[in-house]
Amino acid sequence: MSFFKKLKSKLFRSSSRIEEGIDAIVENEDSEAENNLPDDEDKTGQKSETEVFPEPEPEPEPEPEPEPEPDNTQVSKEESSTKKSFFGRVFKRKDETKKVEKKRLFDDNMLESLEELLISADMGVDTSLRVSANMAEGNLGKKISVNEVKTLLGDEVARILEPVAKPMPLYSQKPQVVLVVGVNGSGKTTTIGKLASQFRAAGKSVVIAAGDTFRAAAVEQLQVWGERAGVPVLTAPEGSDPASLAFDAMTKCKKDSVDLLMIDTAGRLQNRKDLMEELDKIVRVIQKNDPNAPHNTLLVLDATTGQNAIKQVEVFQEVSNVTGLVMTKLDGTAKGGVLVALADKFGLPIHAIGVGEQIDDLQAFDPKDFAKALTGSDA
Repeated sequence: MSFFKKLKSKLFRSSSRIEEGIDAIVENEDSEAENNLPDDEDKTGQKSETEVFPEPEPEPEPEPEPEPEPDNTQVSKEESSTKKSFFGRVFKRKDETKKVEKKRLFDDNMLESLEELLISADMGVDTSLRVSANMAEGNLGKKISVNEVKTLLGDEVARILEPVAKPMPLYSQKPQVVLVVGVNGSGKTTTIGKLASQFRAAGKSVVIAAGDTFRAAAVEQLQVWGERAGVPVLTAPEGSDPASLAFDAMTKCKKDSVDLLMIDTAGRLQNRKDLMEELDKIVRVIQKNDPNAPHNTLLVLDATTGQNAIKQVEVFQEVSNVTGLVMTKLDGTAKGGVLVALADKFGLPIHAIGVGEQIDDLQAFDPKDFAKALTGSDA
């Protein structure tokens, strides 16, 4: 299965939410029209009973027609009718089978409904208003179908995402230090393991530093990934200083001429000042070994956190100068639109997205594929 098909199938919560929302918006035109009927008409279009109409005179009953004389061609006509009916069912005409596509007028009510739908998909208020306004431009007052709405939305989403869809840059600097940060449970450890495996498969020498020295499970998890990818994992005693481990790892990688050093860090909440100061210390110590390090700072975001991801980017950017984003767990949320909001607000490169636990469930970010998966469009 291609990653796009997997992405689309695993983004079913987001795409079905938007698909169903668009369907409802387009279908809702009739009910809105009913609600706007004059008071003297009911919802069937009939005049109300308060208006009196004269009763029509009864029509005279028709005289009975004489019975037809027996016709020898009657059997053949019935046979012909049966044959015609049978083949009509077998070879249905295109105009009978073709479903008439529902359209509605793109008016202010539809624009407001679209805004509400996008906000509910976690695209953010500002982004949702801008996307809806762009969709309406040139289309207000026109009849528009469900598929046309999906195409317009997909085009707008892709337009926002295309400038930020960039792979993580690789440099000639050895080691290239990649610091990976994020809150608890965002998927940092798994992301590091997958990236290390992919870089190793691409011919790069990679070392992982298990900088989450406070959680034994994180070290063990990295060691499993290291064995799987053929990548060494440098560790330190539980509870030791992660900044010291990062410095020693850099020194060893310089000596061994390693291409990439990926440093895991402990998950920290963005509102915990003490933990953010500890991350700041790691960055300062790394820069004592190399003033230009870290060369990449990847912020791993959990898509299920929704709009909270925006606050995380703001805080981590202040402390560690985030250079790129990785979005995980897109298969577990109905609000994949947060990625669009992040791209629109910060313009930070989005390097990869994850939709599962397997090695190939983390892939380079493709804005068009994502837009199609998010909107449920095949176009």
